[in-house]
Amino acid sequence: MTSSANLYGALGARDMTVWVLFAAVLLAAPLVFSSGLGITMLSQVGIAIVACLSFNMLLGQGGMLSFGHAVYSGLGSFVAIHALKAAGAGTFPVPVSLIPLVGGIAGLGFAVLFGFVTTKKSGTTFAMITLGIGELVFAASLMIPEFFGGEAGVAANRVVGKGGGITFGPQIQVYYLLALYTIVCTAGMYAFTRTPLGRMLNAVRDNPERVEFIGYNTQRVRYISFIIAGFFAGVAGGMYALNFEIATAEVVGAARSGAYLLFTFLGGATFFFGPIIGAVLMVVAFVLLSEFTKAWLLYLGLVFLLMVMYAPGGIASLIMMNLRVAKFGKLRGLLGWYALLALTAVVTFCGVASLIEMVYHLQLNEAMGPVLHFLGVDLDAKSVATWVGALAVAGVGFALFEFTRRRFAVRWGDVQGEIEAAIRAREAA
Repeated sequence: MTSSANLYGALGARDMTVWVLFAAVLLAAPLVFSSGLGITMLSQVGIAIVACLSFNMLLGQGGMLSFGHAVYSGLGSFVAIHALKAAGAGTFPVPVSLIPLVGGIAGLGFAVLFGFVTTKKSGTTFAMITLGIGELVFAASLMIPEFFGGEAGVAANRVVGKGGGITFGPQIQVYYLLALYTIVCTAGMYAFTRTPLGRMLNAVRDNPERVEFIGYNTQRVRYISFIIAGFFAGVAGGMYALNFEIATAEVVGAARSGAYLLFTFLGGATFFFGPIIGAVLMVVAFVLLSEFTKAWLLYLGLVFLLMVMYAPGGIASLIMMNLRVAKFGKLRGLLGWYALLALTAVVTFCGVASLIEMVYHLQLNEAMGPVLHFLGVDLDAKSVATWVGALAVAGVGFALFEFTRRRFAVRWGDVQGEIEAAIRAREAA
């Protein structure tokens, strides 16, 4: 009883409320998004949350930029899919519900192996080593078909047993299992941030020389943290194998590692909940955006570029900054500026997107005629007037956006000054 009270006191009522709400959202989400597509996307969101949070243990908490994190989630997927196959054949008596843990153990094992070499260095050298290991594993996935299954990959059937009416055949049953893993893994990774090792990892990120000076081995801190991140990445890989019932070479490829990096950054690597936002965006981009336009990767690159330029802290940093402003009662005065920024950004997007879509239409869909329907407007890709109009909309929109942004930056600076003055006044009182 005492330990439970101490735990509750350490977490605080606010933290407990957040965790209860997080679990409630995951459990209630299928009631809102009840279609087959909705439940499938929710399942992928759970997988992506665990994968992005595990990547952020390296990037956000440890300052280790990895270009090969998919190695551990991907190899976890392959080991998990083989375990699922063996369970179906009766040669590996493990419940289907524990298959993600098999992937986690595999991810941990490969992290022990590769991490010993990788974490010997830090900074750019670390990033290059992870890139090299990622390319080696991807090449091996095409050279060792006995394990990786060649280009076709390895497939298995998750319906290998029945207990209490749960067969994991219906997607909703799989979703709730994945949601449970998502909640437990998220809580585990959050708990890691509160441990002495997690705090020391932050110190290694911020000032490794001082950490060495007080007697800690920075390589050992990075190595142990790398192993833990590999375990959670492997769990995500096992969840992937259970959800899709297949693992292909793509799961260990550079594109998957790049996706973890890109969307963790977009969500906000400096905040724990940032990768959760990035995971949701990743699924929306890969599942929905890719269906709307063939140029979705170009749009994704442009969004990444704009975030690097204007909001390098990611979406989470924008949320936290505005929560701080709201706390001091200054947010209402900025709402008009936000509306203007949104309006000018939409105008700019319409112009730029029209240009992009016309280019793609001429390159890929010219046989369908010169006219394409985009944003409720018919655009003639071979008409000079259409191109001039799109350029004009993009140029005027960008000019108005930049003008508004600069004026907003001045107002934002004034608001921050008022907040600092209020803080100093409170301290003086």
